[in-house]
Amino acid sequence: MCGRLAIFTPPAAMARMLDAVLADGVDPDGHPSWNIGPTQRIDGVSSIEGSRVLDRYRWGLIPSWAKDASFGARTFNARSETVATKPSFRTAYKRRRLLVPIDGFYEWDRSGSGKPQPHYFSRTDGAPVVMAGLHETWRDPTAPDDEPPISTATVLTTSAGYDMKKIHDRMPVILEPDTFDLWLEGDGEEDAVADLLRPAPPKTLTHHLVGRDVGNVRNDGPELIEEPPATTLF
Repeated sequence: MCGRLAIFTPPAAMARMLDAVLADGVDPDGHPSWNIGPTQRIDGVSSIEGSRVLDRYRWGLIPSWAKDASFGARTFNARSETVATKPSFRTAYKRRRLLVPIDGFYEWDRSGSGKPQPHYFSRTDGAPVVMAGLHETWRDPTAPDDEPPISTATVLTTSAGYDMKKIHDRMPVILEPDTFDLWLEGDGEEDAVADLLRPAPPKTLTHHLVGRDVGNVRNDGPELIEEPPATTLF
């Protein structure tokens, strides 16, 4: 499960790297965070009339038919093996795919006998980690008619590849630049799009131990992604 993210590169810089423009109202400088959890805000890049647009999304996809926003608390990840058929995701998978750029993410190693140990993952080449995502727009059926809808998103996961398998059995689907257009605009290319939902090649990611403070989403700051002294880990 991919359930904790770090996004500290400003949206304007992230948009430039992904050949995207900022949506109206997106702060170019953003609000950096080293500890983003489900239901909080993440960045996502969609294709609108052939142009890439970076906007803000609530992390946890809420399908249009959901009765309330709490639905999104359990849909922050979508399993690639079932995304094309599961009612919560299948429409977005066909029509509303998304690039989710982040600086890194956390995963917990639960293989030992002690407390789970968090690790911070980022790209080996220093580029943003661009995850395959989906997005939906949801309107609260109990809200006034003039209440704006909520843009929501999820991140796709797949079986763990070489870089993850010693820590966890799942990993986010990571896309490379030459696959961005296919993921965003590959209508009618179901087999080619589905072929992207695979583990990242070896050495795509690097990781290191971090302190357990990241386990509390109220903690934030660049120190969370730093490797602490060994004496503080146990």
